Amino acid sequence: MTETAVQGQVADQFAPVRDAFARNFSDFGEVGASLRVALHGEVVADLWGGIADQKTQAPWQEDTVSVVFSCTKGATAICAHTLISQGAFDLATPVGDIWPEFAAGNKQEATVRMMLDHSVGVPVLREKLKTDGIYDWDYMCERLAAEEPFWRPGDRNGYHGLTFGWTVGELVRRTSGKSLGTYFRDVIAGPLGLDFWIGLPEEIEPRVAPMIFRRHEPGDAQPPFLEVGLNQPGSIPHLFLFNSGGFLSKGCNSREGHVAEIGGAGGITNGRGLEGMYRPFANGGSWDGVDLVDSATLADMETISMATGRDATLQIPTRFAPGFMKSMDNRGLGIEGAVIGRRAFGHVGAGGSLGFADPETGLSFGYTMNRMGEGLLLNERGQGLVDAVYQALGGMEQAGGAWRPAA
Repeated sequence: MTETAVQGQVADQFAPVRDAFARNFSDFGEVGASLRVALHGEVVADLWGGIADQKTQAPWQEDTVSVVFSCTKGATAICAHTLISQGAFDLATPVGDIWPEFAAGNKQEATVRMMLDHSVGVPVLREKLKTDGIYDWDYMCERLAAEEPFWRPGDRNGYHGLTFGWTVGELVRRTSGKSLGTYFRDVIAGPLGLDFWIGLPEEIEPRVAPMIFRRHEPGDAQPPFLEVGLNQPGSIPHLFLFNSGGFLSKGCNSREGHVAEIGGAGGITNGRGLEGMYRPFANGGSWDGVDLVDSATLADMETISMATGRDATLQIPTRFAPGFMKSMDNRGLGIEGAVIGRRAFGHVGAGGSLGFADPETGLSFGYTMNRMGEGLLLNERGQGLVDAVYQALGGMEQAGGAWRPAA
């Protein structure tokens, strides 16, 4: 794909970001994508290009949207943190105080923080889901409430790939009185003017770019979670792959999947939506008259609360703040990660999408695409864009596994 397929604007200082975006098409097989970056709230890159639908060859338009998988976790976490800032609960609140049924099955020690940082112990469900169970909110919550934890809550972590949407989302529903998708629309997406939905209205459906799944070819390196998941039946990675209701394989391209409020993986937006969602948190917790969190809550949102050398699900080193991924530099191990700012927090989506806020530099960033890459974290496309943005700032270096001001 030629550079002329890229549309949009960049500030002169960020021209290399446009080059990196175009290079993703010419060198790394990008099909359709969008990117927006803001610095202290001023948009410095707003780009889109490529093909939205391979079957029809419809171009990726300015308002094209797509499923962003686990970037949705950032939206769900933001819902929880706005309620924390309002005093509805705090990170130390026992989950049983909000959701009494969840305290069953040796989960009575679970706290809100554990729900958010993937340490609560229910990353997957052991017994097979009923047909279309993933689209039934009450059913999924009942199953999770009854599930025995895989470890004592808080003792370790394992990425809650889909279950995060209900473990955290049910706290939002019970304390706000609104469904997760409705709360997100009313409190975050609506006031900020975002094209971002957890539960897509039917009239937006024509704008959705179908996701293109990566075919694993013989000889390809396997991410550690895939190696375990394919070869160890009954393991957490295996259950994640084969007991997730089919959303990750086909449901994400269905109307049923789009309309469901799947807070761990079903959000639909574009680069503008992801950047706009994180913009308040790169600028003190508010933007354009929309006050979302206070300073204490914002500080918690960027502070690491759980880190491990081997995530029970992903099988790699991971670092989490409550509800958000932190910079994870696993390149020395030859495995996937996401290298962002040292104070930055956000979330990657399966196949390579990314949104984050960096309070240290005032950056807010959103990248989405329709052709999924290998694994569940960043690949060379998203990381190349992140690197180009930090390089364009000047005076930044990679040190200690993150981007930071040069010493």
